[in-house]
Amino acid sequence: MEIMKFQDLTIDLLYECLYLRSKVFIVEQACPYLDCDGKDRDAYHLLLFQQDKLIGYLRILKAGVSFQEVSIGRVVVCPNYRGQGIGKKIMLEALTYIRDVLNENKVRISAQAYLENFYTSLGFKRVSDNYYEDNILHLEMLISLEIN
Repeated sequence: MEIMKFQDLTIDLLYECLYLRSKVFIVEQACPYLDCDGKDRDAYHLLLFQQDKLIGYLRILKAGVSFQEVSIGRVVVCPNYRGQGIGKKIMLEALTYIRDVLNENKVRISAQAYLENFYTSLGFKRVSDNYYEDNILHLEMLISLEIN
């Protein structure tokens, strides 16, 4: 697992990230939206590989980019690797990075509503009513991390 800044991604790595994101968020979820939203350049990109294949990805956005707090988004696991705890693994790694490297203690996410129980299991708490984003039901969730 690696966490990289945008400028450290090779063209091939960036292509793999965008491919996985579009495969799941645009094609699988049948949701036409502009994935390249201008936030990737100022994000940290967490990539999980298995035998040179990108199987998990998320991005960490600095405070002030999407929300007042640091945020995590574009959390995705390759369809063939779901049900193996990969989503939890990459989320826990991201939260550790945010706490230990970025020295931030609050993380806000815009979660797809059907994943509320997953994020609750990680310690996130619902902080909004449901709303539609790109025609998919979402809610905001927040976690407070203990700084060591």
